[in-house]
Amino acid sequence: MSRALLLAISVSLLTVAGCKKAPPPEQPPAEQAAPAATAAAPSAELSAEDKAAIFASIDNIERLPGDMDEDSWRRPSEVLMFLQVRPGMKVVDYLAAGGYYTELLSRVVGPNGQVIAYNNPAYLKFSGEKPKQRYGDDRLPNVVQLTTPPEEAPFEPNTLDAALFVMSYHDLHWKAKDGSWPSTDPAQSLAKLVPALKSGATVVVLDHAAVAGADPAVSVDALHRIDPAIIKREFEAAGLAFDSESKAFANAGDDHTKPVFDPAIRHKTDQVMYRFRKS
Repeated sequence: MSRALLLAISVSLLTVAGCKKAPPPEQPPAEQAAPAATAAAPSAELSAEDKAAIFASIDNIERLPGDMDEDSWRRPSEVLMFLQVRPGMKVVDYLAAGGYYTELLSRVVGPNGQVIAYNNPAYLKFSGEKPKQRYGDDRLPNVVQLTTPPEEAPFEPNTLDAALFVMSYHDLHWKAKDGSWPSTDPAQSLAKLVPALKSGATVVVLDHAAVAGADPAVSVDALHRIDPAIIKREFEAAGLAFDSESKAFANAGDDHTKPVFDPAIRHKTDQVMYRFRKS
């Protein structure tokens, strides 16, 4: 389918993306033998032109070298259509790390849109040289880089059309025993993001599923997984309405007791993809 984140409060609208020191933030999902159909058909709400913009972003030969090699397991068309991103939108790629999705979003929203590549300092550090490669020399002029702790993110009220969390929301629950990840508060983080969303804005969260009832203090540190019920509960508590679920990255054969970096299941974990909407 070629269609296929301490610098004190360094709130710089010109910084870049990174991640944690320990295992990297897993990014999107793996291809499943027979992915289940989405609960709704979000792409039906996109026009032919909107869909064309998404596929053109994926097919663009000017993408950063190596990105296309990841398309087979990231499956970006599934994610971008579920997000319902369109030309002209302002979108935040939340904990964007090296910016794989930032670049695709940049190309979809086009010159009349904008993408915020948001990271905390730990994500930015993890990303190494990738942000410089991706954003240097004004390569993606409609991308603004923002690096700051999530509880202090200065998102402007009522400015965002969409937000995307790809394999990153669980990290807001991470209490790393080795101290490689700063203490973060999911509720405070969402309290900074939600007011920035416009009425009708969409938020998509894609993450590795933990067993039902798993304590995130345990499952995130040990496995980098989160109980989907926690995601739904916390986003709704933050003031967003649950809109839809996609089963595109579900994998009933996944062993939920394995860490997501285990070679046997890496890029093939059971993943939940939820869409929320700002009323």
